[in-house]
Amino acid sequence: MSTSTNKPLLILGVETSCDETAAAVVADGRHVLSNAIYTQIAIHQPYGGVVPEIASRKHIEQTDRMIDAALSDAGVSPDEIDAVAVTCGPGLVGSLLCGVSAAKAYAYASKKPLIGVNHIEGHISANYITHPELEPPFVCLVVSGGHTHIVVVEDYCRYRLLGRTRDDAAGEAFDKVARLIGLGYPGGPKIEAAARESAAPIPFRPPFLNDDSFDFSFSGIKTAVINYYHNAQQRGESPSQSDVAAGFQSAVIEVLVTKLIRAARAEGMTRVAMAGGVSCNGALRALAEKRASQEGMTLFCPQPVLCTDNAAMIASAGYYRFVRGERADLSLNALPNLRLF
Repeated sequence: MSTSTNKPLLILGVETSCDETAAAVVADGRHVLSNAIYTQIAIHQPYGGVVPEIASRKHIEQTDRMIDAALSDAGVSPDEIDAVAVTCGPGLVGSLLCGVSAAKAYAYASKKPLIGVNHIEGHISANYITHPELEPPFVCLVVSGGHTHIVVVEDYCRYRLLGRTRDDAAGEAFDKVARLIGLGYPGGPKIEAAARESAAPIPFRPPFLNDDSFDFSFSGIKTAVINYYHNAQQRGESPSQSDVAAGFQSAVIEVLVTKLIRAARAEGMTRVAMAGGVSCNGALRALAEKRASQEGMTLFCPQPVLCTDNAAMIASAGYYRFVRGERADLSLNALPNLRLF
């Protein structure tokens, strides 16, 4: 999809759905001119997870600064921006309100159109930035701290849900298991690093693997790890962090990849994609690449900086909404449970 003029459409994206304060400028939905991110990981580490009120306070402090940085890094003036896209849900309501309020104020003051973007759609759209050749349709696994979905991307802005987690998201399970075995927060990268040191991974059963649906369930594997760990401690043993991490990671990525490939096969698709913070995981990417290749499929993944929360993906998603003629007015609100499907 392209514009009819030679001048690229520049979208300013704003993202504050959780604990990253981000702003970006993207041209024509595919070309990143800037991608400013303020991360709060170090602030929340002592608490073992994101503290919503602290996250909101930091967004208030940083959102305007990130917008200024994005414009400066892109080398564009506010007048050159064609529209403002902002995450309006799902996410933490306080965090979302900070970004939505800033984006509305900026759009009103600069007389620019405003577009509300679903955070999940943003994650999917990150693939368009890393892979300019990618066009719908394709099947996408969205896997992050708050979401685990298998989605058919039928066209730009048109999606069909095939499967979702029935309880914990995969990233949430990573965080909880990491905290249990003493690795700390954020759990995903810490479990991946520990797993690389394992000599004898614990053979946990892949959860919900043989169910006929494309849904997921990660509460069982989390409970299995808790029981294994507590039983070992009661016997006076010290379970190996790396072996537990490796066994848990292997079980989770097996079910994620198996169901992604199974879904693509059922839909007759040869293009599969991944998105979201957990898709940074090297073991997940390697297994997905191997299985996709065996099936004659092509795998697409965003570069790591575009897997975690960022505003470039929001600007990309906003571009496709913008060229469809969609606009939000100043009644746009934060919708913590906003649905895409």
